Amino acid sequence: MTTFPAPAFRLPPEDRASSPRTGYTRAHWEAAADGLLHAARRWATPGGALLDLPGPPSHSGVRSDGLEGYARTFLAAAFRVAGAEGKDPHNWLDRYARGLASGTRTPGRDDAESWPLILDHHVQGQPMVESASVALGLRLTRPWLWDRLEPGVQDRAEQWLRGALRHLPAGNNWYLFPYTVAGFLESVGRGDAETARARERALELLEGWYRGDGWYADGDGRAFDHYNGWALHLYPVLDAHLAGDEGESARHGARLREHLESFSLMFGGDGAPLHFGRSLTYRFAASAGVALGAVSGHTPLAPGVSRRLVNGSLRYFLERGASGTDGLLSLGWHGPHTATLQSYSGPASPYWASKAFVALLAPAGHPLWASVEEAAPSEGPDRVLSVPAPGFLVQSTRADGIVRLHNHGSDHVRPDEGESAADTDPHYARLAYSTVTGPTSAANPADNHLSVTVGGVRSTRRRIHPLGTGHGDGWGWAGSWHVPVFPAGPSTAPGLRVESVTVARGRYELRVHRVLGAPDGARAELTGWAAEPGGPVRSELYGLHGWETREEVRAPQGTAFTRWAVLPRLAADTAGTVVLVALASLTADPELTAAPELTSDSALDADSALAAAPGFTAAPEAGSSESVVDEVDVRPGPNGDTVGVRWAEDGTRTRITFGRGSVAVDHA
Repeated sequence: MTTFPAPAFRLPPEDRASSPRTGYTRAHWEAAADGLLHAARRWATPGGALLDLPGPPSHSGVRSDGLEGYARTFLAAAFRVAGAEGKDPHNWLDRYARGLASGTRTPGRDDAESWPLILDHHVQGQPMVESASVALGLRLTRPWLWDRLEPGVQDRAEQWLRGALRHLPAGNNWYLFPYTVAGFLESVGRGDAETARARERALELLEGWYRGDGWYADGDGRAFDHYNGWALHLYPVLDAHLAGDEGESARHGARLREHLESFSLMFGGDGAPLHFGRSLTYRFAASAGVALGAVSGHTPLAPGVSRRLVNGSLRYFLERGASGTDGLLSLGWHGPHTATLQSYSGPASPYWASKAFVALLAPAGHPLWASVEEAAPSEGPDRVLSVPAPGFLVQSTRADGIVRLHNHGSDHVRPDEGESAADTDPHYARLAYSTVTGPTSAANPADNHLSVTVGGVRSTRRRIHPLGTGHGDGWGWAGSWHVPVFPAGPSTAPGLRVESVTVARGRYELRVHRVLGAPDGARAELTGWAAEPGGPVRSELYGLHGWETREEVRAPQGTAFTRWAVLPRLAADTAGTVVLVALASLTADPELTAAPELTSDSALDADSALAAAPGFTAAPEAGSSESVVDEVDVRPGPNGDTVGVRWAEDGTRTRITFGRGSVAVDHA
């Protein structure tokens, strides 16, 4: 079992009376903020304007990375001091005030302190991102920092910040950066038509990106991920909360409340958020939306549940080496992990985790801290929840606390962007993600992936077209289709298309794929979860219909959770239209240690080579002779194919009907 270094800073004693699940209190959050800030401030320039943390630079360059270090740690300091009503025992604000004065004295100059100018996102855009943290930090600490600055410094800071209002953001959550800058300027009496238009434009776009169920797309297209909580909800809800604008707070807060209905299930029993989407090195920032819901009152969660989620997320990462032996947040997940990163990730990027410290805006007597921790949603009964807007199916199991996300709707492909296999992102392209596994690297076999091999080249999944979702008591489904794209040779094969449906029940996943238009000589492959060999997490994948061979393949680069991983893979030759059915599971239940049992029931596709292979179906518990699925029936129809499955436990039947570009699922 992997051991991790203890945090480099001291935390208070645990309080198991008020926090029976984590032991964490508000004092732990203050101590964590102080510890992270002390470690980072050691790398500040003499004038305090830049924090040049050690490590490889991002594509924006060292100076921009230094501004990032200032801005993102300043945000943590601002939440820390504002939450303490101005008490600042470590004099954080004096240091950041000095840095503000130094950085804005001659912006754009190539010297030891000057901040880079804010330009268009495709020219020099990263400073625009950091302007939002600077502005929000100043707004949070106004009585103790901004109001005490010399007028000349205030003017210089305003002039630098206005660069965010005058230049082009990226076409996604970036529009909330000038929105946040404008909100600060208006809050200190420096608003005008320019600030008003920046806010109007951001809200216009935000309205168009709202897709329902509390979920925003991160720009045009279908990118749904953690940016919902730590950006798309955080900035407008916090802006309205700080302004005391009840109307705007209610409007944005209603969406945050609905978002938390589903998002709150996306934390494992160990506190881990789902390893899915980009910027995962922000780690416990994933809990920012939960914390803001509690602070603002816009949450469906009881205070004790919110406390459990935010405490669990912070503790999860601090206990697993996120801060390292030097107290600095590393570029990675637990510890350093290159495959988790993006090209914009620099040494200070992980400090967007500071957004989680919004929890400190709840004072000690607030219900968030006065209530006793309650069970997280994933610690309750087994649950399956469909979320139609993003095309998600969320599956949790109480026995091991694992949460799985079956992705049938989020692809991070812009509407104007071609489908190039070279741009495939493992953090969106896979069929499923979880709180205990990460995707394999792009250089290794892809986990949780249905590929079609044509001419010796495996396809990848880029643009995802949802076909629907639904759920009932203890089960749920989600479906989608995609055009397989290839990294070599022709990018697509004429007429080739894959339709995919996942049905989740308990810890099991019925994976049904219909491959249409496969050329002669094509071969389909399906992989399961990537897990550590012999580790506590076990991955299973068994063919029920159409699959011919099963093997275990290796991922030597591992995942964010393990240095080395293996994953099961099924394969079958395909031509024309083929229906393929498999059963997968991911478990860490210590009672489920035996290998799944064998069945040779002719109803389970006697023509398959797997009919006599170990593990053809899976047993629900160790030592049981009862199979999970005892009948599979695949029938072609005039407009599509129908797949029927009978579950052995209770005789329930699932029927999946493929139509012309549609799918319907019944379960009774």
